[in-house]
Amino acid sequence: MFCVAPSELETKMNITKGGLVLFSANSNSSCMELSKKIAERLGVEMGKVQVYQEPNRETRVQIQESVRGKDVFIIQTVSNKQCKMRKRGSIVSKLLASMMCKAGLTHLITMDLHQKEIQGFFNIPVDNLRASPFLLQYIQEEIPDYRNAVIVAKSPASAKRAQSFAERLRLGIAVIHGEAQDAESDLVDGRHSPPMVRNAAAIHPSLEIPLLIPKEKPPITVVGDVGGRIAIIVDDIIDDVDSFLAAAETLKERGAYKIFVMATHGLLSSDAPRLIEESAIDEVVVTNTIPHEIQKLQCPKIKTVDISMILSEAIRRIHNGESMSYLFRNIGLDD
Repeated sequence: MFCVAPSELETKMNITKGGLVLFSANSNSSCMELSKKIAERLGVEMGKVQVYQEPNRETRVQIQESVRGKDVFIIQTVSNKQCKMRKRGSIVSKLLASMMCKAGLTHLITMDLHQKEIQGFFNIPVDNLRASPFLLQYIQEEIPDYRNAVIVAKSPASAKRAQSFAERLRLGIAVIHGEAQDAESDLVDGRHSPPMVRNAAAIHPSLEIPLLIPKEKPPITVVGDVGGRIAIIVDDIIDDVDSFLAAAETLKERGAYKIFVMATHGLLSSDAPRLIEESAIDEVVVTNTIPHEIQKLQCPKIKTVDISMILSEAIRRIHNGESMSYLFRNIGLDD
């Protein structure tokens, strides 16, 4: 219902003309595993490449086969939050986009960009694929009583994504409002440098700029009924899990009897596996866009959904010059 039809994909997957080569841009086992799954679905061998780091941390890449006249696809499992980390901060993704295009990149396939506007940083075609069909399929197949679930946004910023999931599954939605936000200080980002001084002579006599009222966080509230229900928190990325843990505690207090967290990218950095294991969260479901095998060994609650199917089909279509619209059927801006 929500996922690309496997039967249709599997009959097409190996129909690739010559001149296609895949390289893994990272030598870690998880990146290699995803790359091999994609290669297997395409019916090709992985390209021969050696990626290693010098003692001074300089990365060396040696291509060990001819790529003349071939379509080369480089697979990299990496994440960048793609957003300004504070007011007036730089957007690193713009610099990365410029560097990648200058290096000769001609097409980019991404998976659930944190900010979809990032596509505009590139002057080449960008196909931002979605993991939501696979996550929705997991909910339907792996959560037996999912009909008694409610989709939860852990902040108002995630409400559109939660609404999209809820509408596709025909479920209710709840939004947690008032959780702690990252503090932003006007005093450290340069806008009061030199120090602000109210000097009447420096201001036009007829100009009085009103000061913006500072934000005040409201008490944590849940908009929507989660009592006696399964709560499924959806987001695009899980890195620092503090906000997810706080959301889980709030949902437990409001009567939710099972709590799932679902996201595309699972960074799960620092003590995230231990904190999840000790928390009220029953299961964390992420895709294999980012290596997290070590975290899974530390926390059995972490589950993985394989998205190599859609990546391999995107590569096949680009290589054969076919339309990509099939991969975006029924996909909305909020997915």
